[in-house]
Amino acid sequence: MKIVGMKKVVAVLAALLLLAVVAQFFLAAFGAFNNAPREEGFGPHRALGYSILALAFVVTIAAALARMPGRVIGMAGLAVGLVLLQVVIKEVAGAIGDGSTVAQLIFGLHAVNGLLIMGAVEEVMRRSRKISWKPAEQSAEPSRAAS
Repeated sequence: MKIVGMKKVVAVLAALLLLAVVAQFFLAAFGAFNNAPREEGFGPHRALGYSILALAFVVTIAAALARMPGRVIGMAGLAVGLVLLQVVIKEVAGAIGDGSTVAQLIFGLHAVNGLLIMGAVEEVMRRSRKISWKPAEQSAEPSRAAS
């Protein structure tokens, strides 16, 4: 596959990743406000979270293979790291105890980190789209209107 085509693939994958991150916020709210037991209510949120991790990794590798600028590759890698941090935040808050104020404050970082993930992914999508779909270059000779 040509490098130009790969760059478009990166842009499309980044857009899908951003869509998944937005859906993740919906699933978090759905899990928090439904009547199902906690583990059952957050099941879809958890499953999509691991899918986001895999997709962010794929975007990072695809960006590197497409020879995207280092900032795009780095931001995609940052998204992978931030998604991994989500798991760490959840585990640390759970280890402290669900009812404690400290655990709730630490778990609040889970939402803040989610916003950071969305920002990183949005930046990857915006930059990769700008690189992939450059406007057609103007011809050197201006077009003449018909007389």
